[in-house]
Amino acid sequence: MTIFNGKRLTNSVFKLDIERMRRGWYSDKYFANILKMLEGVGQDHGYQGQYARDVGRNPAGLNVGDMDVEVQFFTRRAGKTVVVGVDKALSMLRHCTGYFDENGRWVPTWQDLRVTAVHDGATTIYNGDPLKVQPVIKVQGRYRDFALLETPMLGILSRSSRIASNVYNILQSARGKSVLFFPARFDLHEVQAADGYAYDVAVERFNRDFGGQLRPFVSTDAQGDWWGGAGGGTIAHAVIACFLSDTAAAMLAFAEYVPADVSRIVLVDFNNDSITDGIRAMRAMFERYSALMLAGNEAEAQKYILFGVRLDTSGSLRDVNVPPLGDPSLDLGVTPRLVFNMRQALDAAWQQWSLTPEEEEMAKKYCHDVRIVATGGFNPAKIARFEKLQVPVDIYGVGSSLLLNDKETNTDFTADVVRVCVDDVWHDMAKVGRTATDNPELIPVDLTKL
Repeated sequence: MTIFNGKRLTNSVFKLDIERMRRGWYSDKYFANILKMLEGVGQDHGYQGQYARDVGRNPAGLNVGDMDVEVQFFTRRAGKTVVVGVDKALSMLRHCTGYFDENGRWVPTWQDLRVTAVHDGATTIYNGDPLKVQPVIKVQGRYRDFALLETPMLGILSRSSRIASNVYNILQSARGKSVLFFPARFDLHEVQAADGYAYDVAVERFNRDFGGQLRPFVSTDAQGDWWGGAGGGTIAHAVIACFLSDTAAAMLAFAEYVPADVSRIVLVDFNNDSITDGIRAMRAMFERYSALMLAGNEAEAQKYILFGVRLDTSGSLRDVNVPPLGDPSLDLGVTPRLVFNMRQALDAAWQQWSLTPEEEEMAKKYCHDVRIVATGGFNPAKIARFEKLQVPVDIYGVGSSLLLNDKETNTDFTADVVRVCVDDVWHDMAKVGRTATDNPELIPVDLTKL
């Protein structure tokens, strides 16, 4: 499955559209044109040019249409890239390498390939020198048998590695705090499984590199499909509207009817008075919790443990709990002052409640244990600012910034033919500015099992 367990995912997970992939449905059209050209040359006269590089013999008539080549797949994202998408790319090679014969029957030739690859979750470093890239997959074989796969292989490597690297960088900014994966609503639903898997791999990579114990948290079941996770979440703004803007009543209903293993996190910005709604919801939940605990019904009481409050104030609004101070733009959305004020209010709320001595210690701990989840417009820079100021956020929820594909986050992969085999001898044949390179994490791949 990943570098962390030494296993690879198979097509039973990916469910490739094999028939159409074999026919080039997902490939840049020039690859289909290349196949026609190579098939024709292979059946006809072979190489007839004058300017070939030295391959140790006269190349005239050489059957370049059936040329065995070595292709390496790599990225030039600056700095560290968390690599994901390798297993799906390998499944493409396993199930779609070959050709259609004159009768239109598929002839598989994957067994003739020699493939080395890293595991998902490996990292590569690029320092700006294109002659020192670190390949994540190397394939040796007859080029025209797998040429059509370059486009979809690069696609899954590019997107998945970009998502994973973006998540990894966010986790670093958060200094080991949990980051909830919330980008599902900002992209096509078809990408959720691949994106959720990339997120999970990034969390594992961060844990390995920094000794963390973070758990993955995705918002849809599809995002957990490839690795066995399940979506989680609590109430939405829409349901608070159904409860006539009564956040506390909505949270109580959620706690009553949703299984106890789903964390209770109350969304508190609907009325733009996050602290008031947060405290109201917490008090309502505690009253149910304490009554059940005192009655000896501890199992039922678990349903009323408030895990956290979620701040999600719009970037165009100033919460009423943030008095104007200085630059008005600094007061908009979820701000450090709003979080500090919320933490103070949560910790002190029990002091305003009418409690018996038996309830008092229970209430103090209950309020202190409620976490603060901050969402809305968070990216590495904003999170780093919060952490520098030691803002008491416990968990960040991040959405669209994890999909970024700009100058800093671009993780486009490239595939180069770097060597060709002539008379059983391999010759360098990379385009100028590129060369065959190595990566010590490349290991032989048995395509049979994929």
